[in-house]
Amino acid sequence: MYGFLKKEDENAVIANRIFEIALYNWFISIEIRNSDNKMFKAGLAEKSLFVQNHRLNVELILEKFIQCFDEVYENRLPKFVEEVGRQYFLLFLKPIINGTGNYYIEARTRNQQRTDIVIDYLGEQHIIELKIWRGPQYHADGEQQLSDYLDYYHLKKGYLLTFNFNQNKKTGIQHIDFNGKELIEATV
Repeated sequence: MYGFLKKEDENAVIANRIFEIALYNWFISIEIRNSDNKMFKAGLAEKSLFVQNHRLNVELILEKFIQCFDEVYENRLPKFVEEVGRQYFLLFLKPIINGTGNYYIEARTRNQQRTDIVIDYLGEQHIIELKIWRGPQYHADGEQQLSDYLDYYHLKKGYLLTFNFNQNKKTGIQHIDFNGKELIEATV
């Protein structure tokens, strides 16, 4: 009725990127208002740490996100899907880039691939791929997918945020050289 949605392949989808971001921000604001949201508050409290020399330090954002996520949620999430991980990460990210940067969710590239999150901050783009750990092959596929996105955007550095719920997981940040690109892999 208002043009927010359109029909695509027998599904209702959001009509354009402007509506998508506006609706996503609205849903995030509801989450912030309806709860004592510790993820948003943590991002807001440490906002000044993440910008150094007018550049966004995405690696530090991921490192602090891991710490916050482990402290707040640890093993208390009932059902977890990739979309939930994206929401928690964006709740943390939003106060950090608010007013200076922007993000796109599942931005569609011209070759019809979909990236999870693209952050634009003072003219610099950062690509973040989110995954749930489903084994080594799925993880390797995620690395290749991120590498392909970096090729598309002509970037040499990208970020892979993996939510791993195994008992013996190793959380933290790793630097991986993948096909001549630097992948910074964060595991929660």
